[in-house]
Amino acid sequence: MSISINFKDEVFSLNKLQLPTRYYYFSEEENYIKLLSIGEGIFPKDRIKTNIKLEDSNSIITTESATKVYPSKKEYGINYLNIKLENSNLEFLNDELILYKDSKLLQLLRIDADENSTFFYSDILTQGRSYEHFDFDSMLVRNKFLCNKKLEYYENFEVLGKDLKDYIKRHESENYIYLKIYIKTKDNEEFLKTLHKKGFDSFTFSKSKKMILGSISSNKMIDIKNRQKELWNIYRKNIDKKEFNLGKQ
Repeated sequence: MSISINFKDEVFSLNKLQLPTRYYYFSEEENYIKLLSIGEGIFPKDRIKTNIKLEDSNSIITTESATKVYPSKKEYGINYLNIKLENSNLEFLNDELILYKDSKLLQLLRIDADENSTFFYSDILTQGRSYEHFDFDSMLVRNKFLCNKKLEYYENFEVLGKDLKDYIKRHESENYIYLKIYIKTKDNEEFLKTLHKKGFDSFTFSKSKKMILGSISSNKMIDIKNRQKELWNIYRKNIDKKEFNLGKQ
């Protein structure tokens, strides 16, 4: 199951599409793509691969709805996303990830951006279905970010549902929904100052200041979605773009 899309000089092309992966493409205001799957979500042994390349282009990409990961006795479902940016801007907003009881997921993300490219990428992790509380088995994360072909930031970790549940209990935290944001702008130092002035104190630089990283937690999805939108609007203002309606209300 895979999809490969390309924008060159703002012109869209579909290089590969393998069901059940699907997409909607809109171009009335800006290049905008919704990614979706015909199936119910990610099952054991699923291998979902998404390739995105932008050359001298801009695009907004989002998921159609929450990504559900189903239970597994042994095998991991794999979700791989590979993004390459050349003199381009990408804004990628994921809906929430819902890991069902006993589920296993391997998430692989690679973003390769040149000096003149910018991006805004966000992920949301929930506690699972409404009657579950981090009852998933394991989530392996391999997120790699390259700037000018040099590794800038690498996340390589495993999260066990039971460990996350124990951590929240020990710290007596009521927050169980997590928003993670990865940003690259033309002037990261000035943009980080703007975020701090807006009250987003949890954001900081990557090792060489080529990126900005941050996370936010809450116990209400509406709060997380509002914060995601607020951060995205700050980013869009920074690149001289007006607010954009994703059409999900």
